Amino acid sequence: MMRIAQLSRSAMLLCLLAAGAANATNYTLWINGRTGGGAVGNYNSWNYWGPGATAAGVNKKSVNWDGYNNISSQSGKIRDALDCFCTGSNWCYIATHSAGQMMLGYTLAQYGASARYKKNATPNSAGQCGNSDGGTQTGWNIKWVRAAGSAAGGSELADYGSWALSEPLVKDLKTTTARAMYDHNNTQNVWFYMYAGAKGTLYSGLLPGQDDEAVSYHSSGGIAGSSGRSLGNPSDWFSNDLTLGTASNEGGSTKWNRHSVSFRDDGENHNHYASGNWGGIISVMRNDVANLAK
Repeated sequence: MMRIAQLSRSAMLLCLLAAGAANATNYTLWINGRTGGGAVGNYNSWNYWGPGATAAGVNKKSVNWDGYNNISSQSGKIRDALDCFCTGSNWCYIATHSAGQMMLGYTLAQYGASARYKKNATPNSAGQCGNSDGGTQTGWNIKWVRAAGSAAGGSELADYGSWALSEPLVKDLKTTTARAMYDHNNTQNVWFYMYAGAKGTLYSGLLPGQDDEAVSYHSSGGIAGSSGRSLGNPSDWFSNDLTLGTASNEGGSTKWNRHSVSFRDDGENHNHYASGNWGGIISVMRNDVANLAK
């Protein structure tokens, strides 16, 4: 009888574990950059990126913030989304563009070790979800982050006033400000995979090394340090090479912890901009996310 009771308990435990696994869901979160455009709080508003029907990872959600105000004031929108979809038994893949990577990096560094209520993944009109079981966890369940045209290291266009300096976000995007805003090495053990575009022409005189018309390789490649530096492709004569992966760059500069370059635009084919159709360097990242975020 005791043996039967033990078997029954074991069977019940297996059923509970199977039910928990069945309820687990993966989501793909897309975090916009400067200018915004999607409806804040509406995770199905894709105005910033392109057509919403485009494949962009499993259970994709558009995490919209205004793309205008400073990072600290808008971080709550990101935390709402992470709480909604990346707690409890649910896990997230995350894709960011431009200042969206600064937004996520700041949020992870500042709040990624905090206690978070487990949520039910059913957002209200403000983009907030209800508690699932009243329990909490430390931080969020994130599989990886992919970042196209990252502005986490700032942009010289903000330094020199090429963007409207009245925008609070532009002040955050100054290179020295962006690099001192939070600990870029503190990713809460989450890996960031970087996509660096090089089809830059309009502002080539202001942006050092290769650039995508908005950010240089020192930012889109996740390069550590207190200021930007000139980095380029192996064919460039006048700048050190940005290396793929986590290796140090030519000249000795290094990447932030858990930052790895997945794509370097050796052909100089990709600019910074979505152009309403998942364009520019976003197109390369979107293809990888669609194939890998399952």
